[in-house]
Amino acid sequence: MTLIQIDRSLTGIRLGTRALLSLLLKRQNIQLPAREVLQKQLLERMIVNRAQMQLARETGIRIDDLLLDRAIARIAEQNKLTVQAFRDQLEGDGLSFARFREEVREEITLQRLREREVDNKIQITDAEIDNFLAAAAGNADEAQSEINMAQILVRIPENATPEQIAERRKRADQALAQLNSGVEFAKVAASFSDAGDALTGGELGWRSASRLPQLFLDATEKIKEGEVAPLVRSANGFHILKVIGRRSAGMAKTGPGAVVQQTLARHILIKVNQIVSAVEARRKLVELKERLDNKAAKFEELARLYSNDGSASKGGDLGWIYPGDTVPEFERAMNALQPGEVSGPIESPFGYHLIEVIERKSEEISRERQRLMARQALREQKLEESYEDWLRQLRDRAYVEYRLDDINRP
Repeated sequence: MTLIQIDRSLTGIRLGTRALLSLLLKRQNIQLPAREVLQKQLLERMIVNRAQMQLARETGIRIDDLLLDRAIARIAEQNKLTVQAFRDQLEGDGLSFARFREEVREEITLQRLREREVDNKIQITDAEIDNFLAAAAGNADEAQSEINMAQILVRIPENATPEQIAERRKRADQALAQLNSGVEFAKVAASFSDAGDALTGGELGWRSASRLPQLFLDATEKIKEGEVAPLVRSANGFHILKVIGRRSAGMAKTGPGAVVQQTLARHILIKVNQIVSAVEARRKLVELKERLDNKAAKFEELARLYSNDGSASKGGDLGWIYPGDTVPEFERAMNALQPGEVSGPIESPFGYHLIEVIERKSEEISRERQRLMARQALREQKLEESYEDWLRQLRDRAYVEYRLDDINRP
């Protein structure tokens, strides 16, 4: 059992988190809930994070300073700032850079823990794949759509009593009543939701229908953009769902006879590490791109000389790539290129790439490929639900001792 003591010293450690979240909410135009509501949400978030961090320490997950420095350098780079300029900006907003570093370290730790405890344990059966493919063949339009949803989750404890379930249902009804009276969804999420994205409005982002739980799809099937679905119950609790938008994903069908576009591509990868910074990696690729544009070298020659990828010995050749085979950043950049065209430096989780598209073709998807795509889609469906279920179990196993009786006294 995890033992967590909550007292003034612990809440003092995390005051920077409250300031950071308040700043984030204001920048996103999310109306702040009342102070006591925000404090309660932050306290619960601290408890869940502390339980996870304790488990991570007990099981040997450590994030060293070199990895942390690289992560912060990437964050600064994404904001088009040097690390020093990024630090100055944070401190100008009243935030401690040292505390920010430790919060980034914690986020990386929690991601590693989630990958080990949840993501890597998800199993998909052949029967589930068969059912998925049959359903996709019968409803191709839905399979090719994308939905942007927001959710409020009122979590139910594991092995909850009827009285506890009734109390949680009452809380969910209160949240739904506020929404029906015109209160903004983001504010209600920040006040009521137990999900990890509660304090940032509950928005899930654009996802293909195949990546959403069937429960969510069924609940929102008949509602329009901007509307809120009736309350739905899952194993984790009560969900309130809002459809923010719908759009066509332009995805290939996955049923029998489906045709998909494949891309023959190659790349040059420069990895970012303790020796090569993001700025240096980008600069090197800009130089290589100039040599290619001036026809001073061939792509495959430069790939063999400079690429940090296993494909270097093949001149950077990645073979025929299906949609979904690569990370989104790489795929978006690749799809924007015409055959024979070379991209500028493209950032991905692996580093920086130059990408060349050689050829494209459309072919019928093989049965093996269909099943692989179905397996991936089913895995995506299960990820969030499995993660929420794991968090619920971890929170319920934690013994929390509160020592806050006089925290708000003068």
